[in-house]
Amino acid sequence: MAAASRSHYYREPRSPFRRKIMPFKSYWTFAFLIFTASKCLADDDHEMEEFLKREYSLSKPYQGVGSLGSSHWELMGDAMVTTEQVRLTPDMHSRQGAVWSRLPCHLTDWEMQVHFKIHGQGKKNLNGDGLAIWYTKERAQKGPVFGNMDNFTGLGVFVDTYPNEEKHLERIFPFVLAMVGNGSISYDHEQDGRPTELGGCNAMVRNLKHDTFLFIRYVRRRLTVMIDIDGQHEWRDCLDIPGVRLPKGYYFGATAITGDLSDNHDIISLKLYQLTVLRSRKEEEEEEEEEITIPSVDNIELLRLGQTEEGMSGLAIFFTVFFSMLGCIFLIVIGLVVYSHWSESRRKRFY
Repeated sequence: MAAASRSHYYREPRSPFRRKIMPFKSYWTFAFLIFTASKCLADDDHEMEEFLKREYSLSKPYQGVGSLGSSHWELMGDAMVTTEQVRLTPDMHSRQGAVWSRLPCHLTDWEMQVHFKIHGQGKKNLNGDGLAIWYTKERAQKGPVFGNMDNFTGLGVFVDTYPNEEKHLERIFPFVLAMVGNGSISYDHEQDGRPTELGGCNAMVRNLKHDTFLFIRYVRRRLTVMIDIDGQHEWRDCLDIPGVRLPKGYYFGATAITGDLSDNHDIISLKLYQLTVLRSRKEEEEEEEEEITIPSVDNIELLRLGQTEEGMSGLAIFFTVFFSMLGCIFLIVIGLVVYSHWSESRRKRFY
């Protein structure tokens, strides 16, 4: 992941359990004091609550979840609440479930920490289909995209556990990927979303005994996704894309689906944090003038072209080496033949 810009003025989290964003001024003495204080407060759970937006968060004991009028979250389909998790789907065939926020989010800069678990009786590569985290204009719509509607408007981050396209052997599943839709872009199941993905990473998340986390940050129109699946309380980079334009007022949600293959897809918590990011007066005015109404990604064609070239690099290297070796062998043979003819003709002239 690219390093954060100095103008952001927030502290990069080192683990899912450290959460502190501290703005500070340019005077070095005051900055040093604030930095020291922030390190002390980073491990303080009470201070962490200052940035947690409870109205957009879902966590134990899930009081009233799914009850009309008594909760900010709505259940759909086969989803059910237990004392330990919100189970989107059980380990059964042809199920789909969801949990959606009833409140639109109007934050400018935010990050979502997802504590989830995927597990089941299916053996390796015999499980499916995965879960998704959403920030979309539409809400509570059933559909084929991990339990949500196709042609959605907004952001989807998918934990895809089953490869539909078997030709691309370089991709290891489960795989985490992100997609931004504008209402007219369809998710391609046959190609596992490759034509429309912004990027992603493999994530071996099934049947783990320790906690697994997904981290989604949206700051200054930059989308960052990280994962913590190794039980070390350390984030691992997954994707980092600048120029992502997401409107305010969309809804958060989580969905999952199973088909012929199945898994338990559990959400333990969804915690949304508001980020405090310093902006200049000029930046604030520019953002106010350029109101985002339709989700989009700057230079999306160049981004996908780069991903295509990167995805083919292994194959390209193989053929490059292979044909280079053939070329070298061909040149050596031609050189030997020419040298042989030259030596023969010289020998005849000499005698």
